[in-house]
Amino acid sequence: MAYTLFISDLHLDPQRPEHLDALKALLEKHAGKVDALYVLGDLFEAWIGDDDDTPFNQSAIAAFRQFSDSGSKLYFMHGNRDFLLGQDFAEACGGSLLDEGTVVDLYGTGAQLMHGDSLCTLDTEYQQFRTLSRSPQWQQGMLSQPLEQRRMIAQGMRMQSQGKNANKAENIMDVTPEEVARSMEAAGVHHLIHGHTHRPDVHDVALANGSGKRWVLGDWGKLGWQIVADSERGLRLESFEIN
Repeated sequence: MAYTLFISDLHLDPQRPEHLDALKALLEKHAGKVDALYVLGDLFEAWIGDDDDTPFNQSAIAAFRQFSDSGSKLYFMHGNRDFLLGQDFAEACGGSLLDEGTVVDLYGTGAQLMHGDSLCTLDTEYQQFRTLSRSPQWQQGMLSQPLEQRRMIAQGMRMQSQGKNANKAENIMDVTPEEVARSMEAAGVHHLIHGHTHRPDVHDVALANGSGKRWVLGDWGKLGWQIVADSERGLRLESFEIN
């Protein structure tokens, strides 16, 4: 039976090696069997450039390469933590980078794919930073810094983000329903798959041309999360234990 997998928000970090182990187990389990794996952002807790070739990063890349060499396709989407993932990383893994909002055909069902941060339009302060940090000029300036300097900048940005988020209302950090509907209608789909919010669930969405579904992946902690789409049962959200 043909099937496709979606994951996001692994937040891989050397301080949490169990998450990389869980990813390796998932890749080994599905290599050569799954049609495609889509990683919808925040694969890493932070990514400061494709030249950051630490043993931890190289281990993740090697696992992805073994997976893609099996014949299964591999796709990556930027998140708010790893928006500096580049073409060199994707090619080393044997995968491809996808734009936010890409539409895919899942065995006759169209679905829009997003990390999800662009849907949180009420968080205007973050949206301003998102626009800035996605600009080629900002990224070029960041990547021109020495690795250690980038590492310090990334750590400072994470601490600043955690402090700000602690004082934000819950609804501000969640998606805006009107933006969800607008995006799905513009894409002409009835299914949207995203991560980012760390609130795994399946939501009904009222659309101008009927009703749709918003599928939300969870972040990896004690549980891992995946969405499976197959040719017989459609889409489903699943969790699994991480030891």
